[in-house]
Amino acid sequence: MDLSDVSEELAHTEGQINDIFRALSNGFQKLEKIKDSSRRSRQLEELTDKMRECKRLIKEFERIMKEEEKRNTQETNKMLIERKQSMIKELNSYVALKKQHASENKRIDLFDGPGGGDVFAEENGLQASSMTNQQLMDAGNRMMDETDQAIERSNKVVQETINVGTETSAALKAQTEQMSRIVNELDSIHFSIKKASQLVKEIGRQVATDRCIVAMLFLIVIGVIAIIIVKLVHPNNKDIRDIPGLAPPANRKLL
Repeated sequence: MDLSDVSEELAHTEGQINDIFRALSNGFQKLEKIKDSSRRSRQLEELTDKMRECKRLIKEFERIMKEEEKRNTQETNKMLIERKQSMIKELNSYVALKKQHASENKRIDLFDGPGGGDVFAEENGLQASSMTNQQLMDAGNRMMDETDQAIERSNKVVQETINVGTETSAALKAQTEQMSRIVNELDSIHFSIKKASQLVKEIGRQVATDRCIVAMLFLIVIGVIAIIIVKLVHPNNKDIRDIPGLAPPANRKLL
């Protein structure tokens, strides 16, 4: 499928990427024919710049693809993803090729000496050797700088980890103290509930006693009322024996 039918911007970006791939292919073919280490280094730097540009364009391709994803069909989006993966795969192959040539170039710099018995060839070899040493020193300095930066990042990560561990320890300590306070409060609540239960039992017993007293008082009041009623009904009878029905039996002696 022609990308121009999908998006002019995608088609233009893909064209730029393909142009860089052709330039990389031709550049690596030329690199294999170059014997001088300094020229090889310069060629590798140029190819590396092209690969960086290619990586940027692939990211741009992905950005445009995501912006137009909703407008495209599922098959079109699948095709665009395959195109992107193919570009990444091809770029990775050039990156691996660059690493291979870079390692070969280092071996040439380290082990190749001035060739031939000619004076001019010997001088050129000494000059190339001095340039190689400088390049090695520069590379070593860059590696040390990168190592220092990596160590600094590691120290920051370790410090952040220590800070997180300290904060976590403090939080755990606070939670432990809070749990201890909760346990103490639960013990207090349990004691209060037990005390309240005993008070409820005592109140229950007191209420039962009060009910008995009330019942007795009620009976006394009923008796008094009964006596008052009898007095009112029979005001002339001062002795209970004169009240009909309340007189004692004749054969019972009264004390």
